[in-house]
Amino acid sequence: MMADSGPKEVAVIGNTDLTSAELDNNIKNTMVEIEKGTSLLRKMEISVAEAEKRTGKNTVNMQELYTVYLIETRPVDALTEGITPDSLWRRYSEFELLRNYLLVTYPFVVVAPLPEKRAEIVWHKLSADNMDPDFVERRRVGLENFLHRVASHPVLCNDNIFYIFLTEQDKDWKEMVYETGFQAKADSRLKAVNAAFRVKNPDGRFTELKHYSDELQTVLSQLLRVRARVADRLYGVYKVHGNYGRIFSEWSAIEKEMGDGLQSAGHHMDAYAASVDDILEEEEHYADQLKEYLFYTDALRAVCRKHELTQFELEMVALDLTCKKQQKEELVTGTVRTFSLKGMTSKLFGQETAEQREAKLQVLEQQLKEGEEAVKEKNTESDEFVKTAWVDIERFKDQKDRDLKEALISYAVMQISMCKKGIQVWTNAKECFNKM
Repeated sequence: MMADSGPKEVAVIGNTDLTSAELDNNIKNTMVEIEKGTSLLRKMEISVAEAEKRTGKNTVNMQELYTVYLIETRPVDALTEGITPDSLWRRYSEFELLRNYLLVTYPFVVVAPLPEKRAEIVWHKLSADNMDPDFVERRRVGLENFLHRVASHPVLCNDNIFYIFLTEQDKDWKEMVYETGFQAKADSRLKAVNAAFRVKNPDGRFTELKHYSDELQTVLSQLLRVRARVADRLYGVYKVHGNYGRIFSEWSAIEKEMGDGLQSAGHHMDAYAASVDDILEEEEHYADQLKEYLFYTDALRAVCRKHELTQFELEMVALDLTCKKQQKEELVTGTVRTFSLKGMTSKLFGQETAEQREAKLQVLEQQLKEGEEAVKEKNTESDEFVKTAWVDIERFKDQKDRDLKEALISYAVMQISMCKKGIQVWTNAKECFNKM
């Protein structure tokens, strides 16, 4: 789309696809700028050391049970300046507020997700209670991972609100967050949906990315559901082996020569049946890694929505500029291109005087000048968003590929180890039977 203004031209370039070489060059230049800083995680050790249940009154003055998490920070080494050991307690809701602030303040960043508030896509023996000790422990690990993601991010790690969240308990942190005015900057969901449907010239890369995030969400959801069903069946198979132990023990009581062998084999079966709890607990760790990227898909779509909104606003100011130019042309030539109220008024009540036209022309000239500046400003904003967002998207892609590859390999190794333990149990049982 072009906006013609006589000798000057203001091009709507924010939605133009860059060539591969230009995009790579932009990414390299931006990464050089980013890497001049140092990741906070290289200077500070951050851990969510423990969780603690507490009771207190909520916003409607009713007693409630909630969990707080102890954040501990310390310098990586004695040479690190400006960082002292510290510890403080934060609620999950404060983590949520921090992430919402980061999402609004840095719309071009794929912000790491928080661990789930309540257990979802789990096998039936796992508690869905958000106060269950095992769930709280997994959430503690997830919150620590979230802080590490933010602290290692080249942009987010330098945010002052994030640093205060980690290190200063006494200050009213929530009040400081709200004072930033981030809530006023947040785009409404309706506004974003409207932009998605009305944008005329979307960037193909962001459209493709949105489709990819939808597909990734579907695939990971299916994978987690399959894993939950397998875990249910595996739990049943292992626990049924406990029946072997009971039967072998009862059988050994009525045998003399075979008794010791049957009793020993029964002990091996009991141990095999009991081992499934530790196995599935370890499996849950890998499931949580997959869930993190399931929730990451929302962060990807948030970046895409922001781009659609930026592009839509650019197209709207360009359209408004085009309309103003048409009005000027009609005013200068005295001809009306399309049906309008102005044209009907002129026919009914006569043409405007020269003084009236001159006054309107001056107003239009000022509006055209402001419109051209607005288009240039929106072009710059859109280009900068595309440049910085795509750098972070590429960073996220590398992180995703690396993390999911490692998680899947580790899961496969765990399954192989589990099968080897099963073989060893039956090998031991065979030796017991041989000695009878």
